[in-house]
Amino acid sequence: MSFQQKHRIEKDTFGDIQVPADRYWGAQTQRMKSDIDLHLERSLQNFNIGGPTERMPEPLIKAFGIVKRAAATVNMSYGLDQTIGNAIIQAADEVIEGKLLDHFPLVVWQTGSGTQTNMNANEVIANRAIEILGGQLGSKNPVHPNDHVNMSQSSNDTFPTAMHVSASIEINKRLIHALTRLHDAIYDKSKSFANIIKIGRTHLQDATPLTLGNEFSGYAQQLAFGIERVKATLPRLYYLAQGGTAVGTGLNTFPGFDVKIAAEISKITGLPFQSAPNKFEALAAHDAIVEVSGALNVLSVSIMKIANDIRFLGSGPRCGLGEISLPENEPGSSIMPGKVNPTQCEAITMVAAQVMGNNTAVTISGSYGHFELNVFKPVLIKNLLHSIRILSDASESFTNNCIVGIKANEKKINEIMNQSLMLVTALNTHIGYDKAASVAKKAHKEDLTLKEAAIKLGVLTESQFNEWVKPEKMLAGDMPSGHSPHATSPYNASNLLKVLVRIPFISTFRPMRALTVTVTTRG
Repeated sequence: MSFQQKHRIEKDTFGDIQVPADRYWGAQTQRMKSDIDLHLERSLQNFNIGGPTERMPEPLIKAFGIVKRAAATVNMSYGLDQTIGNAIIQAADEVIEGKLLDHFPLVVWQTGSGTQTNMNANEVIANRAIEILGGQLGSKNPVHPNDHVNMSQSSNDTFPTAMHVSASIEINKRLIHALTRLHDAIYDKSKSFANIIKIGRTHLQDATPLTLGNEFSGYAQQLAFGIERVKATLPRLYYLAQGGTAVGTGLNTFPGFDVKIAAEISKITGLPFQSAPNKFEALAAHDAIVEVSGALNVLSVSIMKIANDIRFLGSGPRCGLGEISLPENEPGSSIMPGKVNPTQCEAITMVAAQVMGNNTAVTISGSYGHFELNVFKPVLIKNLLHSIRILSDASESFTNNCIVGIKANEKKINEIMNQSLMLVTALNTHIGYDKAASVAKKAHKEDLTLKEAAIKLGVLTESQFNEWVKPEKMLAGDMPSGHSPHATSPYNASNLLKVLVRIPFISTFRPMRALTVTVTTRG
């Protein structure tokens, strides 16, 4: 597009203000941006916090496009001029497609309701709609940012709606897919390692044997439960605040607007959004956001354990455990030639630590719902979307660049296992706990094998030791006959959704009747 002047004049309730001629935002966004941009003429810089890296997350901006598009569609059914409504829809589609992201300059650190970002969306969409209709930018004619784009809405219900929409899309589009791939890759390793017997470790000390497949099956199960936890939060996330307007009463909306806009957003996204059963809760609290963040925090705890185990199992290559070999992706040292480090494990554990920190911020922010409005909305969604994105990306990277390339070092595994004193546990039922303990202590103190120590103590013969101490016979334990921990997994990518929808908590979730409040909206 071509502009003849450097700036244009826009007006709001504070008066005239210059706006860059090549930008779609208007007066209210400019006043906010004037406060955060050192290069603009105005000297007030109350929100000069963080710079461009602290701008509102892209998924949230696109979600605003979805909300404004849906609102225009529903408002046309209540009398909004069709020409204006269709121009708003066309402009909102460009926001959804990411074509107008440069026109959203505001940072997270602003008013806690996100009002400035809602107005940023209103102004950008209004000016782009004006341009589509052949009008003059900034004229508010024929499309007004408040009267038309923000029709039947308030920042107090629009921002939390965009929060829920953006988080839901990112979880469904990125996170579940990435976690399922990671789960499947680890589960596949558990099957391929099913017959490799190794020594177990508890308290970082030698324990009784298990298979490497047993170990990896535990990791797969952690991730399967983690996916379930995330999916279990979605019913609350699918409830939308839209229609509550300023304080939850629905002032300045039309009867049924809340239900219709939820249905329209569901149609646009393909996700089962519904109108929140209680708009007062939807504006004043963001427990659903805190709940999702909590599920991500649990996932991070799981991932921290899994990645650390894998890092330690691969330590070496000669002076560590060395039971598995990790892919060699890049040089590991600027001074030690030939060194290769477990970089993927380190990357994903750093991500886990960051998500735990994000969850702390979300937890505190969720508690800042004073009376009818939570006023930490921007920082809530910033941290949640950040957690979703980095967990998704790290899971994909960990799968592609680490898990699929892991190999078992069976020679080293056997060597370590046969040195373990805890194989003595197999003798408990033959010679008793006390005598078995004496064998282990003598072997450790005198640097003997278990067999040598047992024979010296005279508690058994060599043939008895060979018959009784067999690692492969120490695996069954209390496992039911015929059961294999590797036989099936209901959590592979192809049927994960089918399994999850059968979980009663998800499939039968309904709002509690006692908490449902009927709100009469006003036209």
